[in-house]
Amino acid sequence: MKVGIVDYNSGNLRSVELALAHLGVDYLVSQNPRMLADADRLVFPGVGEARAAMSVLAELGLDDLIKNFAASGKPLLGICLGCQILMENSEERATKCLGIFPGEVRRFESKAGFKVPHMGWNQVFHKNRHPIFSGIPDGASFYFVHSYYVQCGDEPLEIAATDYVVPFTSGVAKENVVAFQFHPEKSGKHGLKLLENFFSISEF
Repeated sequence: MKVGIVDYNSGNLRSVELALAHLGVDYLVSQNPRMLADADRLVFPGVGEARAAMSVLAELGLDDLIKNFAASGKPLLGICLGCQILMENSEERATKCLGIFPGEVRRFESKAGFKVPHMGWNQVFHKNRHPIFSGIPDGASFYFVHSYYVQCGDEPLEIAATDYVVPFTSGVAKENVVAFQFHPEKSGKHGLKLLENFFSISEF
């Protein structure tokens, strides 16, 4: 199995590479849509700003690559900014995103006792049982770094939720595409188990 990692100049990919190497996964980091299209599974990570990320994706032809990969039926995993960009729109500079999932990305409002960005460990609660969480306890903690959050527009597609300032969607799944607001590659044993599940599940 060959795993492609989408490189669109948006954040440090090293932690993703280290996690995949730890799991013994054969992976390729590339900005080349043709090379990534040949992968068996695709990881779409990222940190940063939505408008800038969408601009780079379009410039490199990676926006179409991701949409076509999602439509191909092959497994695709979105992480953090990658999760947000799979939604329809983001409040961050009024950015039109890829629209693979129905939903909006909104900025956390100011609230006493809460710092933005949301940075650190927080609990993730399972919804609409999904095999990606096999072997992972409900309410396990994962690592987050974000100022914007997902509001999924279709409740059955929401597979995880977290509470910070407001309850928000921290995981979504639609057929072969799964995405998470948190960073599994930085989330210790539970994050590694989630990644292992993504690479081993034969049918989503």
